[in-house]
Order: sequence, then structure tokens, then C-alpha cells
Amino acid sequence: MKFVPHNYQQFCIDKLLELPAAGLFLDMGLGKTVTTLTAIKELKYYRFAVCKVLVIAPKKVAEATWSREAEKWDHLQCLRVSTVLGSKTKRVRALAMPADIYVINRENVEWLVDYYRNAWPFDMVVIDESSSFKDQSTKRWKAMKRVRPKINRIVLLTGTPAPNTLIDLWAQVYLLDEGARLGRTISGFRERYFLPDKRSAERVFTYKPKHDTEQTIQDLIGDICISMKAEDYLTLPECTKVSVPVLLDAKAKKAYETMEREMLLEIDEDFITADSAAVLTGKLLQLAGGAVYDADHIAQKIHGCKVEAFMELVDSLNGKPALVFYAFQHERDRIIEALRKTKLRVRAFRGAQDADDWNNGNIDILLAHPASTAYGLNLQFGGNHVIWFTPTWSLELYQQANARLHRQGQTQRVIIHHLIVEGSVDEDVMRALDGKADTQDALMQSLKARIEKYRRQE
Repeated sequence: MKFVPHNYQQFCIDKLLELPAAGLFLDMGLGKTVTTLTAIKELKYYRFAVCKVLVIAPKKVAEATWSREAEKWDHLQCLRVSTVLGSKTKRVRALAMPADIYVINRENVEWLVDYYRNAWPFDMVVIDESSSFKDQSTKRWKAMKRVRPKINRIVLLTGTPAPNTLIDLWAQVYLLDEGARLGRTISGFRERYFLPDKRSAERVFTYKPKHDTEQTIQDLIGDICISMKAEDYLTLPECTKVSVPVLLDAKAKKAYETMEREMLLEIDEDFITADSAAVLTGKLLQLAGGAVYDADHIAQKIHGCKVEAFMELVDSLNGKPALVFYAFQHERDRIIEALRKTKLRVRAFRGAQDADDWNNGNIDILLAHPASTAYGLNLQFGGNHVIWFTPTWSLELYQQANARLHRQGQTQRVIIHHLIVEGSVDEDVMRALDGKADTQDALMQSLKARIEKYRRQE
């Protein structure tokens, strides 16, 4: 695919080429990944300014997003990406591979720093979702601080750098300039720009900014941090669609392929009926999501790959509310179970009161089945992010469900996220929706193509 940068993307690319330390605080859908990769290619192959690049990202993003983006765009085909994931043996092997970019999950940053010790080889580091480095007391932040003097270029990427409080900015900006702008210590930063808020006799629990603190901080970091909101800069349709690739682990992939092969080959393509096709794809969609109903309608959990990707996506929203569409009840139950570990206010949609609470800002994650919310509901006042945990074959349901947020009265650009398991029927559904194809025809063609694939393998 040919990349023609929007004006704001070219502006960001130019800044990454100009600045040795830069923060791109861009909303989702603004193309942070392709923008950064384009700058990396220019720096490495045309300016010879960097040699080895490290990308630190959430696990599921590290697994798929960066390598897929490099493969997607024509001008990035030359970039070699090595994912440093899995067991220690696999990580060491991935680090030994010749590559331009090495992608590691943030949980292994401390291990990586200890592994190289004084021989740190990466002259450029990109921290994707840098808000996960907002706490200076964490091991990952301390590890990055140790090697920061050895890094010539560093880029921070995030949509919301200070989701809860401006204090969250200090640790992130320190990784950019080692304290030059906001001070070398968090205590000094707090004393200069904040006042104690909630406290006991001796302990301060929260701080509130002093008068003009926000503008002062923006002025201090404005030369190295670029902040853009989608509604201000995105020269795209009002509704932005984002695909979040999900890779299954080896065990889950084997389970999916086994079920797909055995169920497909049980039926002859000349005798596929609408009923059998619907049942088959329903099972495959369930399995891609992580669980399948057995004969007694009891959900059997197979894997947690998509739930894990969902949790990383929610984390990247940094507290922004999201309307989440699921296809099966066991998906709803597993999502709720995973979200119990967070402080987010979660609700499964049941009626008008839930709609009112969502619009009044009292719900962070609203779970809904598209069939129950697709018509008549006005949810545009509660948020601008939609997440499809599992896509639906019904184009009508898909469009109507998205229209709960993308409608008159919405003041922000609506961003629709799709969790798509690579190599699965999820991709067939998205192709059908993008092509606005007839549901039944698209479903049949999907099954026939997959049957032919397995027959060729026999």
C-alpha cells in the first residue's frame, strides 16, 4: 500500500528527524506507528543517524502491530523487524537476528537492560504507549533511566500522556530530557507546580495544580512534545476505523486450525447450507475469541489471547470510556472477569438506566450485544470509542451499532477499534463489512475458500 502522509503526519515525521528526543502525544487513529517507522527508515537508510532501534510496546502490540505496519506499506518493505518475545531462549535468539528494529514488550525491559549491562546496543528507542512509564517507582522506568545516557534518540508515543493528573508527565518527560525541563526529581516538580489536596495529618494522597500550572508545563515541554487531537487534525472521514491485530499463541493457533480443518472437511462445499454455514462460522468466531460452547451450552475456555489484547487496548485509552460490542455471552463474562482487576466502572447494558448512566459519564466500559443496542439508543454523549471484540456478519447491525456514538450531538471524532485474530474468520468478516457484501454470499465464499485451502494441504 502506498503511503501518502497527511500534513500533520509529515509535520511529525519532520520533527522526529529534527529532534533527538521527541514525544508524539497523538490520538488513536492518527497513524503514530507508520509515522514513526517512516522517520526510522529515513534516519537509518538515508541519514545514517541510527543503527539499531528498539521499540518497547504492550505485549500484544509488540507481537503484531509494528511488524504488520512495516509489511503493510510499500515504502517500509525494506525494514527488518525482530520481535523479542517468549521464553528467554527465544528472546536471546531474536536479539541475535540481523534486523533494523527490535520490538520487546514492556514487562521485559528490566531483563533487557540487565542482559546487555554496559554493552547497550540500541542508539534509538521508541516507547509505544509511554503512559505505562508514568510511574518513576516501577522497575521498567528505573531500568530505562539507567540506560538513558546511552540512547542518542528517543521517541515517546501515547494518546493521553497525563490521563489522571499532570504529575504523570514528569516520569515520561524525564526519559526524554533527563530532567532538563521539569526538574530532576519528582518531589521538586510537585513542590514547584502543585499544592497538597487530599491528605491526612502527615501524608499527602493527591495534589492539585497551582494556578496556570498546565499552561506553564505545556510551555516548558512544547519544543519536544507534539500534542494533537484527532478532531483537530485528522483529515479523514468523521468515523475512524482501526484494526488491532491479534496473534494466537502456538497452542491456541493449533486448536483453532484443528477445529477449522475438521469441521470444514466434514461437509462438501456443494452441500453447504445457510444453516450449516452459520453454525460453522459461529463456532470459529467463538474460538477466535477464546472459548466455545459445548453440547450442553457450557463455555469451554481455549485461550486468552484476544482478552489480553482487549485489556491492552483499554489500558491504552487511559481512562477514556468505551462502548464494547460482544457476540457471545461467554465473551461478555470473560471480559467482565478480566476488568474486575481494574478500577474501571464496568456495566453490561440492560436498559434505559444504563444508557443514562453512560451519557452522564458514570460508566467507563459499557458492554453490549449489537442486537440489543443497534436501534434507537442515543449514546453519543458518553464517549467516542467503540470496540468490537468479535465482528458481526450483519452489515446492518454493524452500521447501526456504530451509529450509537457516531450521530448528531457527538462532539468528538468517533474511533472504532476491531480486535482481529490473524488468519481467522475474523478477517473474512471484516472483508465482507468493508466491501458491504451480501452477508450470506460473503459467508459462503469464505467457507469455500477455506475448504479449498485445506484440500490443497491433504
